[in-house]
Amino acid sequence: MTVSAFPGVCPADLDVDVTQEVAHLYTDGITARKGAFTKEWSDRLREDIEAAFEEARSRPDGAVGRGPNRYYVEIHPEQLRGFVDLVDHPWVRSVATAVLGPDYRIVELGFDVPLKGAVNQPWHRDFPLPDETRAERRLTSLAFNVTAVDTAEDMGPFEIAPGTQWDDEPDFEHGMFPPRERFGRYAERAVRKYPQRGDISARTALTIHRGTKNESAKARPVLVLGLDGPEANNGDRHDTAVTRAFWEALPERVRRHLVCPVVDTLTPLTQKHTIEGLVMGDA
Repeated sequence: MTVSAFPGVCPADLDVDVTQEVAHLYTDGITARKGAFTKEWSDRLREDIEAAFEEARSRPDGAVGRGPNRYYVEIHPEQLRGFVDLVDHPWVRSVATAVLGPDYRIVELGFDVPLKGAVNQPWHRDFPLPDETRAERRLTSLAFNVTAVDTAEDMGPFEIAPGTQWDDEPDFEHGMFPPRERFGRYAERAVRKYPQRGDISARTALTIHRGTKNESAKARPVLVLGLDGPEANNGDRHDTAVTRAFWEALPERVRRHLVCPVVDTLTPLTQKHTIEGLVMGDA
């Protein structure tokens, strides 16, 4: 598979050659770029996540449980000092354009935090299989993940079952959670990921995955950047907004992909991922 296989996109439209990355997304469901950012940039990311996490947990529905001692928090772009660095990174732009087309949209910015005592999640995907993926084997959204810490074995690393993004099983609960009697299929395929500060990955959130048990005393915060292609509607579950001053300071190349309200004052976000909380155990 080559980049030119995607309608409306040619190699000249891309900042870097991501042919292999696109192939990995369609075969394994995940790809990565080592050292995309400096460790200093990643340390600032951790500081921003820690500040947002403390604020979110101080109010009702600011953070949603994704299992015991595991949380998800959605944030506004200007809560992240490195937002433009992230979304305007040549590798991010090129992967997004090659897979989703030139009109992709930034629809989600948030982070997962497995704390000490987080347990193995059930195997799952993050949303039901879209019609375009089922009928055409085409990806319509991507999730980029950036670790804020150096991941070690005892910190509950992310685990993914390569190639399972195409699994189309009518008995998935909520279209997302396979029956436990089939967990063995995913365990046999499972690959653990150990990203270090500065690394970034891109994946289809349809590939079956889970967070594993955090046996350390350290949190493992991971940033999530969600992008939709023109057909996808994941943005309906998110409430990203920016202030007028922040919007006007953004590069035009970023603004054209950021479809969200421009407001005078930001409203603290409440989390909507209730299904994950119910199935994985309310933290």
